[in-house]
Formats: sequence, C-alpha cells, structure tokens
Amino acid sequence: MTRWVLTLSCPDRPGIVAAVAGALAGLGGNITESQQFGDADTGVFFMRVECEIDDAARDRVEAVLRPVATSFEMDWSLDVVGRPMRTVVMVSTASHCLHDLAHRQRAGQLPVDIVAVVSNHEVLRPIAEFYGLPFHHVPVSRDAAPGGPGSKEAAEAELLRLVEETGAELVVLARYMQILSDDLCRALAGRIINIHHSFLPSFKGARPYAQAHRRGVKLIGATAHYATADLDEGPIIEQDVERVNHDDSVAELQAMGEDVERRVLARAVRWHAEHRVLIDLGRRTVVFR
Repeated sequence: MTRWVLTLSCPDRPGIVAAVAGALAGLGGNITESQQFGDADTGVFFMRVECEIDDAARDRVEAVLRPVATSFEMDWSLDVVGRPMRTVVMVSTASHCLHDLAHRQRAGQLPVDIVAVVSNHEVLRPIAEFYGLPFHHVPVSRDAAPGGPGSKEAAEAELLRLVEETGAELVVLARYMQILSDDLCRALAGRIINIHHSFLPSFKGARPYAQAHRRGVKLIGATAHYATADLDEGPIIEQDVERVNHDDSVAELQAMGEDVERRVLARAVRWHAEHRVLIDLGRRTVVFR
C-alpha cells in the first residue's frame, strides 16, 4: 500500500473533482484526504488529494492521471506522502532557526532531509556538525571583483551547483543576511522560503528590534514567504505575532521575535514539504492545512 499526494491547479470549470476521483478510483485508490478551492478573482482551481493505492508504481499512477491533467490544462505534481524533501538551509550568524529546523528534522517533526547547510560565515559550523549536517562556507565580500572569488555571483553559482549536486528540492533562508539576485530567484522560483521579521513599520536595516523598541510597538511578528525578485514581497506562506509591552527590553523583544520566527518558519517549511502550499498566479498562496 502506497500513500500518494496529488496537487494541482487549473482553470476552474465543472467536472474537475469528478475526473480526478474517477481516475484514482480506476486504480483502486482510496481517497483519505481531499481539499479544494476555487479562486473567484483569478478563475483558478486548486486541489490537494491524498490517496492509498495497492501495488501501483509511480509510472502507472502518472499514466492514468496524465490524460485528466491534459484535458483540464492542469499544473500538477505527484509524490509519496511523508517523503523527506531534500533541503538546503542557508544561514549567516543567527543560530535560532538552524537549531530549530535541525532539531525538528532529528525529532521526526519535519518531513525534510537537510542535505547541506550553506553560510557566508564560519560561525554556525559547530551547530551543523553537532547535528551531523554537511556545512559549506561560501563567503561573500563587498570587496570582491564582480564574478570573482568571494563575489555574490560566485556564491550564487556555488549554491546552484550544490542544489544540483545534492538534488535539493527546497532552499530555506534561515536568517541568511544576503540579498539574492533576480536571476537566482527566477532559477529557483517557488523553491526558496525566507523568514522575515514583520513589524509595523517594518524596520528595515540594522537592529530592527532596537528600532521597534524606540517606536514603542505593541506587536512583533514574523512572515515566511517565497523569495522573489521583489525583496520581501514574495507570496506569503505563514505569519504570526506576539503582543509586547512598554517595559519589555530590546533583548526581550529580540528573544520573543526569534521564537516567533522559529515557529513561523517551521510551519512554512512543513507545509511546503507536505505539498500543502500552491501559488496563485505568482501573487499569493493557497495553503491547505
């Protein structure tokens, strides 16, 4: 018995659910979970189905689904439920998100296989080694010649090489403090998740928690989103907030903020790895939870 997860999106019209269910029934499949959503604004239909099928290899399942997908002009994918998604985690010097992701993977709480930790600093190498994760130091220097050793172009080329070499399906920016190029975002579109502190105002730049403290914010939070060429404006996967008080120190705000970042990033990574996140025309997400 194999449990499959099918996700799809297509122009919305009658008969989609019946066609998918009929194809799976023809394989002797038992649907154990099904969610769907039709976006009235975009006219796009989204669906996620989990199904148990006896003695059916992937090529047989795909062969049955392919005519349905063609008929309804579907973008679709098929995977085994719970298969760990090969993941590259990128970090700089903040350790909280790396610790959390690595711990959750080890505890079986995240369906990911972290195949590499990539950093522009050496600071977090001991943490990666503690969890038995391959660590790659890929420096980025402002003084490097364009395209030369230590340049952003060279660093991104090395990242793409590692993604190809490891077969990585997902890249997680776990407080990686370098801006990615438009070309890299396009090359890995829908496969890079970023975590960002989100305040009102957003407090861009250095020491955001100190800025928030000076302004007397009442809420701090975090946003996990897909990285795109528009900095911090990619489709949002998950958000959360914590209420804070006037007597909370900068250090206390930062500690609470880091805790929110951990939780939000872990949820976003889990939902992506479970194929619960579909992108609606590149602008927003549909998240089947």
